[in-house]
Amino acid sequence: MTAPPTATTRDGTEQAVRTPALSLRGARVSFGERTLWEGLDLDVAPGEFVAVLGPNGSGKTTLVRVLLGLLPLSAGEVRIAGRPPHRGSPSIGYIPQQKALDPDLPLRGRDLVGLGLDGHRPGLGLRGRRGRRERVDAALAAVGGTEYANAPVGRLSGGEQQRLRVAQALVGDPDVLLCDEPLLSLDLSHQRTVTRLIDERRRAADTAVLFVTHEINPVLPLVDRILYLVDGRFRIGPPSEVMTSEVLSELYRTDIDVLNVRGRLVVVGAESYGEHCHEEAPQ
Repeated sequence: MTAPPTATTRDGTEQAVRTPALSLRGARVSFGERTLWEGLDLDVAPGEFVAVLGPNGSGKTTLVRVLLGLLPLSAGEVRIAGRPPHRGSPSIGYIPQQKALDPDLPLRGRDLVGLGLDGHRPGLGLRGRRGRRERVDAALAAVGGTEYANAPVGRLSGGEQQRLRVAQALVGDPDVLLCDEPLLSLDLSHQRTVTRLIDERRRAADTAVLFVTHEINPVLPLVDRILYLVDGRFRIGPPSEVMTSEVLSELYRTDIDVLNVRGRLVVVGAESYGEHCHEEAPQ
C-alpha cells in the first residue's frame, strides 16, 4: 500500500496531507456571454466552515449546483473528497432553504429523513431496510427530532421541518455539507438551533461545511473563512480579512462601510447586500 503524502511542519515533524473535502481549480461558470465567476481556486479542509456571501445573482446557488453535480463547470475542475461530483453522491449532504410543506403531504418525519439515504435510488432489501431504520433513527436523535419522527411533516413548524432537513442531510454520513440559505424564514431561536446542529456535526465528524447565506451574523462565530462573490470578482479569507470596508469597497467598486455594532457586522452602502438571493435553487 502506498503511504499517504506528508508535509513537514514548522517544528520539523511530518504530518499526513489530508485530501481536501472540497476542491475547485480554475473554476468558471458561464451562461452564453455572461460569466458568473472564473479562476476560482478553493480547497475546503475536512471540518472547515466556509461561508459564501454576495449579492443577488453573484453565483452562490450556482456554486451549490456545481458541487451537487447538477451543473457542469464551463472550465476548470471540481472534486468532492477527491472525486468528481455527481447527482445523488453519498459524499454530499444538502440542506436547502426552509420552505413550507403542504399540511396534507402524506410524508412522516422519518420518511423525509430517509430520502437522504435512498431518495435517488431504488428500494433496498430486507437487511438494508433494517439498517436504514437504524440510521434514520440515529439521525433523528442527533437533531432532537425523535418525538415527531412519525408526525406528518406538513403539520410541523418551520423550525421542526428544518431540523428534519438537517437530519436528512446527515443521515448518509457525508464528507461535505452544503447549506443553501438554510436559515431563511426561521426565527432567531430556530436559527440558533440549526447552526448549532451543523456546527456539532462538523466538529464531531470532521465534516466540511459550505454555507451560503445572505446574513453572516448568525454563523459568524463558527466561520473559518469567507468566499465573497460580487459580479465575477471574489475574495477568500478569514472574516477579519474579508469583511472590511476596504475589501468590500473593492469588490463592489463603490464605497462600502463595514461596522461592528455590539459584535454584529453591519454593511452600509451595498444596496443588494442582505437581500434574498433570487438564483434558481437546486432541483
